[in-house]
Amino acid sequence: MRFKASIRNISTFTKFTASLSSLSKIAWVRLDDNQVRFTIIPEQGTQVWAVLSIDSIFETPYIIQSASPSNTINLELPLAPLQRALRSATCATSASLRLTKKDNLPLLSLTIVTNTFSSGSSAGFTAANAQTNGFNDGNGEVDEPTFGLGARDRETIVTQDIQVRVLSAASVEGIHEPRFRDPDVHILLPGLLQLKNISERFTKLASTADRSASAAAGGGLVASANTPSPRLELAATMHGSLRLSIATDALNISSVWTGLSNPELDPSQVEGGEEGLRQHPSTIMKAKDSSREDAWAKVRIDGKDWGRVLSVGRLGGRVIACFCHEHALILYVYLSNDDDGGDESVLTYYISSYSA
Repeated sequence: MRFKASIRNISTFTKFTASLSSLSKIAWVRLDDNQVRFTIIPEQGTQVWAVLSIDSIFETPYIIQSASPSNTINLELPLAPLQRALRSATCATSASLRLTKKDNLPLLSLTIVTNTFSSGSSAGFTAANAQTNGFNDGNGEVDEPTFGLGARDRETIVTQDIQVRVLSAASVEGIHEPRFRDPDVHILLPGLLQLKNISERFTKLASTADRSASAAAGGGLVASANTPSPRLELAATMHGSLRLSIATDALNISSVWTGLSNPELDPSQVEGGEEGLRQHPSTIMKAKDSSREDAWAKVRIDGKDWGRVLSVGRLGGRVIACFCHEHALILYVYLSNDDDGGDESVLTYYISSYSA
């Protein structure tokens, strides 16, 4: 079993890992000839199923070999150590990942190469080309002179090991993405960082109001570790409207966005084709008067968990939210590839709705 890859976009990989580590400590990583998959399935909270094109984070081709079909390798990877290691590579000249072993333990090794300038004694040229001064050295090669006040390029190599667990194909074959009914509303979300700021403000206001109400009733101001996070209500229509609200005994506030886009469904992707599209829940919702309350598809979500989900906004990209009324919210985060014609990466978030 072999895996080795040069990291193409350290910044994107670091932000992606940070967004996942806020939701879970462990990720199931699946590597193969065609894709890189990260999956998070916590005991409680949001599930993440991310499918990344190889060239969105790694240089291609990369080395991967295993006895499984498509050279598939499954790993259980702790996210916090990976995030710390990647953060230290932010200013690196290059970085690479390699699957290896030490004392018979599987490791994912991150090798970071950094070039720094240090003072030296040369009079304006580095030692490597002080004799040739940029002219042919007799071997058909021309060295470019490096000017400076005795500055020399110094290469530093640091390797950080992350202990992983190799998973057998049999141990993961029963893990599948959640399945939900067709969504009632699908809508393109506004900027996630703006939505995150407002959501966290609502959550904080509700928490403060609840503590104050508890104190007034003689319960004290100390929050218990078991105190549930405030529940936010997120609702949307097929007429381009999105509403974020929170209601408690102490306050009732909301924020509304209008003029958002409701992407058109492709009939070829809908069961039943054109007829299936006419009977689709979103088509029925679109026919309703936007002023009616039943034109809104609603879900209730954990405020703190939602704030962590929205940290994916640091990656940019467009986000389509699919609302299954009173049941679930599915987010599709599409990350464009820098290369024209490159495969698009998709991060899918599954969030179950709390009952009223």
